[in-house]
Amino acid sequence: MGVDFIFAIAVLIMSVVIHEVSHGYSAYMLGDSTAKYAGRLTLNPLKHLDLFGSVIVPLLLVLTKAGFIFGWAKPVPYNPYNLKNQKWGPAVVGAAGPASNFFMALVFGLVLRFGMGTFLPASSVDIIVLIVFINLLLGIFNLIPIPPLDGSKLLFALLPYKWQHIQHSLERYGFFMLLFFIFFLWRFLIPVILVLFKLITGIAF
Repeated sequence: MGVDFIFAIAVLIMSVVIHEVSHGYSAYMLGDSTAKYAGRLTLNPLKHLDLFGSVIVPLLLVLTKAGFIFGWAKPVPYNPYNLKNQKWGPAVVGAAGPASNFFMALVFGLVLRFGMGTFLPASSVDIIVLIVFINLLLGIFNLIPIPPLDGSKLLFALLPYKWQHIQHSLERYGFFMLLFFIFFLWRFLIPVILVLFKLITGIAF
């Protein structure tokens, strides 16, 4: 098991943990304490890891040389009926996860852009590249408007009440739609990620 693999898994785990904690804190700020009572407002990875999504899937992707690494943590629980704003609250909670990933990608990407060749040690460049790439991947993927991904929360908040049947249909068939997307449409996200990576860091991945 190579050092690159270990770093990639570590970056992925911490990125999805921050993603989930951001959901929990945003819900808490909007009036719901479910995540707090469940002990999920912590950066301790052991509280968030999902055996399948945090270990098995990333391991299989690396071992099969899929060309990318991906995974997820246990979703942070929250009760939308406790939120102060019933219409936009779930959208804010949903957006908090991808927003945290984009924020980390931006911060570390700018460090890479302005620090490489100056104050940034050469030994840390590969790790920072991983941080930026993985967080862009997580942020963009989770904005896809297919349940249970975060993008669906934004879509549902925008839907007029008379179109609520669309939400019910998406929630009913979301799992199958997501599988179809992963197997057949996933590759179309890669160019978007690479463009954003170069835009932030100034480096072609």
